[in-house]
Amino acid sequence: MAVASGNKLPLMRKLRVAIVAPSLRILGGQAVQAHRLVEAWRNDPEVEAWLVPINPLPPGPFSRAVAVKYLRTLTTEATYLALLVRELRRADVVHVFSASYTSFLLAPLPAMLMARALGRPVILNYRSGQAPDHLRRSRIARAAIAKVDRTIVPSRFLVDVFSSFGLGAVPVPNVVDLESFSFRERVPLRPRLLSTRNFEPLYNVACTLRAFAVVQGRFPDAELTLVGGGSLDQKLRSLADRLGLRRVTFAGRVPPHEIPAYYAAHDLYIQSPDVDNMPTSILEAFASGMPVVSTDTGGVPAILIDGTHGLLAPRGDHRTLADRIVSLLDQPGLARSLARNALATCDAYTWPSVREQWLSNYREVLGAPTERSLVAAVGPQ
Repeated sequence: MAVASGNKLPLMRKLRVAIVAPSLRILGGQAVQAHRLVEAWRNDPEVEAWLVPINPLPPGPFSRAVAVKYLRTLTTEATYLALLVRELRRADVVHVFSASYTSFLLAPLPAMLMARALGRPVILNYRSGQAPDHLRRSRIARAAIAKVDRTIVPSRFLVDVFSSFGLGAVPVPNVVDLESFSFRERVPLRPRLLSTRNFEPLYNVACTLRAFAVVQGRFPDAELTLVGGGSLDQKLRSLADRLGLRRVTFAGRVPPHEIPAYYAAHDLYIQSPDVDNMPTSILEAFASGMPVVSTDTGGVPAILIDGTHGLLAPRGDHRTLADRIVSLLDQPGLARSLARNALATCDAYTWPSVREQWLSNYREVLGAPTERSLVAAVGPQ
């Protein structure tokens, strides 16, 4: 394989891509998508990709420091920086996953700076639905992002957000492993609800619980399983008790390979985030044949057209959310039609489709100049 200009590769050598992202020790959307990318590139004839974890375990005697909060941050960051030096120098392209706020400063920014110091082109894979607020607040982020070779985002929603700040971005969707999820029509459609969003404020799982209280008032045998964990765990359990809910299961954090079984065992998918981008959870529900009800925040309407692929409710409106669920339970034919329509969209998120988009972007940035300096751009905020 040859590249026409810029950083050329020897003929027939694989393109080497360092993917800088959380490992699965941090269960979340970024870690899952990074893991899927690394696994998908495995044994590929054109690309050799490997994970450079932003959360490495400190070596030897320093490993005990992970039990102390601030010392854990310092030792992990020092280990991460040393890892960047070793791993990025052998890459042709550095593919950096990015969240927002403090996470941006601790993980993506050092990788971007290190890649530049080594003369490697950088693809910033920005994935946070909090981008509007983050970019508005942070001059550092805006300046650093303006200097990368390419910014790639999972949705048209983020393309528009970046454009509003004068920043370019290219959409490449998340990957769904359809082989892990089996489509099944729900006949009969039973009031067995599933949510797989973590217990953090932006996902507003409390709204899901309040909606379920309304649903259970109409369908006393309704069930709700919450897969996830986070800082609001105890508050959500207390809310479920105050609402007098029955048949609510807090399943905790679940490894990715166990997630398909939860989709298979339930009939309706519900989520109520206040902030979101392109949730893989919705795509997984599509692939499993589950009718989806969600709030209409962020990039969700770009992948779920209301009344075509599922049903939407206004952000924070638990009563409308409940009404949408009840309408599907009352009209199982509509629910099955929505599920079939949703499945038809999934091909766009399979690896053969997404692979070509990533490969094209990797090849193109190899022909881009790499001498631009980030260092001058990221002075005091």
